Amino acid sequence: MQLADLDVNKVYTYADYFKWKFEERVELIKGKIFKISPAANRKHQKIVGKIHIRLGIFLENKKCEVYVAPFDVRLPIKSKDDKDIITVLQPDVCVVCDQSKLDDQGCIGAPDIVVEVLSPGNNAKELKNKYEVYEQSGVKEYWVVSPQDETVLIHLLEGGQFKLLPVKVAGDVVTSPILPGFAMDVKDLFKSISNGEE
Repeated sequence: MQLADLDVNKVYTYADYFKWKFEERVELIKGKIFKISPAANRKHQKIVGKIHIRLGIFLENKKCEVYVAPFDVRLPIKSKDDKDIITVLQPDVCVVCDQSKLDDQGCIGAPDIVVEVLSPGNNAKELKNKYEVYEQSGVKEYWVVSPQDETVLIHLLEGGQFKLLPVKVAGDVVTSPILPGFAMDVKDLFKSISNGEE
C-alpha cells in the first residue's frame, strides 16, 4: 500500500497508523493524515540537535527524559486503545517526566514539554491543529522555534488553556517552570545561522 492509496477524507486511528509501512513519514491529527516534510534542512536539524543536547545534559540523572523525532506521541481522548487514538504526532523534541506514559512505541499521553522547530514544510492548518491538540491533551509547555525569525515562542498551560509568554529573541534566555534551573541562550541557539551559514 502507498500513501496515495489512502482516502484523505477518512478518519484514521493509531491502529491504522501502526500498520503502515510508507517511505514517507506521516502524523495523524484528529484522524487526518499530514505528511512530514521528507527531509528537514540543515538549519532545522542543527537547532533540533542543540535543543536536544542541552535538555539531555540538563536532565542527566533526573526523572524526566528527552526524546527527538522520529518518536511517536499518541494523544488519546476516549481510551488508550490503538483503535480509539486519532492523534499521533512526532514533535521535534519532547520531554516526558511521567515514566508511566512511556512504552516501546513511544509516549502515550501528553509530554510535559513539546518543542516544534518550524520548517518551510509546515502549513498554517497543521500548526493550528497541533496547537489545539497539544492544549487539549494537557501539554504543560509548548515551544515554537522559528529559525527564520530567530525567535522562541513559549506557551504555558494554565487552567486548561495556553498562555503565550513574551517572545524570546537574541539576548534572552529560555527557562522552564517544568525544569527549574534549565536555561538556554537564544542567541547561542541561532548563532551559526546568524553568521550566514546555510
